[in-house]
Amino acid sequence: MPDHAEVHSERSPSGDTDTFAKRTQKTLEDHAPAGLKGAIHKHPVAIFVCGGLMLIGLVAGVLWYLHARHYESTDDAFIDTRPILVSPQVTGNIVSVAVTDNQIVHVGDLLAKIDPRDYQAAVDQAAAQIRQAEATIKNLDAQISAQEAQIEQAGKQVVEAQAAFSFAQDENARYQDLVKTGSGTVQRAQQAASDFQSKRAALDASIAAKTSAERQIDVLRAQKAAAAAQVDEGRAQKARADANLERTELRATVDGRVAKLTAAVGALAAPGQAIMVVVPLDVWVTANFKESQLADMRVGQPVTISIDAFGRSYPGHVNSVQAGSGTAFSLLPAENATGNYVKVVQRVPVKITFDQRPDVELGPGMSVVPTVTVRP
Repeated sequence: MPDHAEVHSERSPSGDTDTFAKRTQKTLEDHAPAGLKGAIHKHPVAIFVCGGLMLIGLVAGVLWYLHARHYESTDDAFIDTRPILVSPQVTGNIVSVAVTDNQIVHVGDLLAKIDPRDYQAAVDQAAAQIRQAEATIKNLDAQISAQEAQIEQAGKQVVEAQAAFSFAQDENARYQDLVKTGSGTVQRAQQAASDFQSKRAALDASIAAKTSAERQIDVLRAQKAAAAAQVDEGRAQKARADANLERTELRATVDGRVAKLTAAVGALAAPGQAIMVVVPLDVWVTANFKESQLADMRVGQPVTISIDAFGRSYPGHVNSVQAGSGTAFSLLPAENATGNYVKVVQRVPVKITFDQRPDVELGPGMSVVPTVTVRP
């Protein structure tokens, strides 16, 4: 206290106010406490503000952790789908292209058309072959009917010859007996024997004729079977020709948008050569989560999907988790059986589907940020 009294009683001999203030401040600093107490004494407001900020930061950090532990998120996520490469199955010049770039198409819509004339000719030729084979079958049916009539007639002739033969046989036996007993003449017995031989020959001839007619109908039936096979072959050729004719019109198999359109009128289309891509409207999200994020992740959990391109979020849910890390199915899988192995946290693709189709146009490769609620 005496020191302070001296400070307050001291006066500048020259009357310089600034010099007096500096000397007063220096005297106070020399007599102020050192360390933390000194800092608090020197800057009480700043220390109070810093302490408050630290407390607020600590509380905010605890609250954030308590909130964030219920969610898993990643920015390694993209819109995904299965684009359909539209390529012709037949060769020919493109005569029309019915779509343009980025156009929305629906199932069954015409995309492009290939010159159909050669394939139409193949259809007509196959149809003509079918008609020809069917006409052959009708002709053979008529011949078979006629031959069956001949067989029936030959059968009657056999019956008639058999009756004549039986009568001649009885006559011959009777006259031969009469000759032996002297009751008949030798001449009449010889006539009976000759008639018997004649009737036998006639019977054999009628049997042979009937057998020949039956063999002929077998030939005709075999020819009919061959003609029926030609009809089946013609129908198969026509079915293939019809399919090729239908393939000259390339139509959309899914609802989607046209991309990478390279088809042009007059260009030659070849099988396996893609002329456009149809990107389906049904898309999903493939999110590559770290394997350490999957402990509490389950199928069906709700997801908030934030789309970078539009700055909007849409609801979805976890559809499935891939059975293995992404690198395990890559073109060149990692070879870990080496001496220089370094453990790296792997990424596992998780399929996330939208609860409803978004009202914006999404395409594969667009960036999204999914946030999965792993704890309710």
